Amino acid sequence: MGQTARVSAIVWTAAVSLAAWLWLLLCQGFFWRTDVRLPPRHDPGEWPDVCVVVPARDEAPVLPLSLPSLLAQDYPGRAEVFLVDDGSTDGTGELAREMAARHGGLPLTVTSPGEPPAGWTGKLWAVRHGISLARARGPEYLLLTDADIAHEPDSLRLLVASARTGGFDVVSQMARLRVASLWERLVVPAFVYFFAQLYPFRRIGRKGSRTAAAAGGCVLLRADTAERARIPEAIRHAVIDDVALARAVKGSGGHVWLGLADRVDSVRPYPRLHDLWRMVSRSAYAQLRHNPLLLLGTVAGLALVYLVPPAAALAGAVTGSPAAALVGAAAWLVMTATYLPMLRYYRLPPWLAPLLPFTAFLYLLMTVDSAVQHYRGRGAAWKGRTYARPDTVADEG
Repeated sequence: MGQTARVSAIVWTAAVSLAAWLWLLLCQGFFWRTDVRLPPRHDPGEWPDVCVVVPARDEAPVLPLSLPSLLAQDYPGRAEVFLVDDGSTDGTGELAREMAARHGGLPLTVTSPGEPPAGWTGKLWAVRHGISLARARGPEYLLLTDADIAHEPDSLRLLVASARTGGFDVVSQMARLRVASLWERLVVPAFVYFFAQLYPFRRIGRKGSRTAAAAGGCVLLRADTAERARIPEAIRHAVIDDVALARAVKGSGGHVWLGLADRVDSVRPYPRLHDLWRMVSRSAYAQLRHNPLLLLGTVAGLALVYLVPPAAALAGAVTGSPAAALVGAAAWLVMTATYLPMLRYYRLPPWLAPLLPFTAFLYLLMTVDSAVQHYRGRGAAWKGRTYARPDTVADEG
């Protein structure tokens, strides 16, 4: 009797997981599709002025792979680059000046904002400094891009044409991340896949939709929209600044677009699991608004959706329950099928798709670790700087 009850519980749990996957497949904005690329566009009659703002902290290892691509932008209008050296100790600023002198191209200004005051994350303080300098030039658009992002020569041209044609206040691209090491291949595509599941790209670009997100590595933003939405002042405390920026723009009535990039790549390596773990855990609990109930719900949801299908399939095979094995395998199959497009986008082999439950388990552990670090009072850490817990930061109004 007890054995039958256990098998029945496994079957019903697997059935709930399968139902969840069918809902995700059909009703979550088709998040698994990877065909949301730059929208249709045509060249404007007159190309607007653009200022590029690059916050950089200890970026000497990646700057030679990224900065020359910005300086070499083939843009018909007026454009210039502001690199904000955010307290680097590895000679980032001097290296940037040397590369500008060597490569030429767009004008480059290297500046430093000093240490951020209380209530500001370092990156946003650097962005604020760069935007302040850029506004003196009166640009129509600001391109906010990270120091590890390499752009193809026509990247800025395509971004501006898309924004002008579609009437978007923000056009953002999720840069193609590096997938060279084994751990990068296991973890990185899933990072983008989970992000799209939380923020379906099709919904972000739809007028009237409340879903808002951007990818901080590549954000083209109208300068007047930034002023209207009080960016970055309104989001000065944000650790996940790209999502906060998109929400602020949508909250001010702006139109946001986000999609996958074809010609924008991150050159930052994450060769070890430890490197990827830090990348995720530094902000995972902030994504949950530091709410214990949301943490419990996330852990339970990850377990139900990603861990139950393979567990039920294996348990059914071991216990001789065809129903548990069949339902669990069906849910696992749907999960695997939704992950294949992302693997194709990253040019990775399809045999990695059935390993998604293992990767999801790693993300579950990273999220829990993020919460543990938060309650130990360490806050979010990045580039050698630790930010205070949100409840210890004074609100400056």
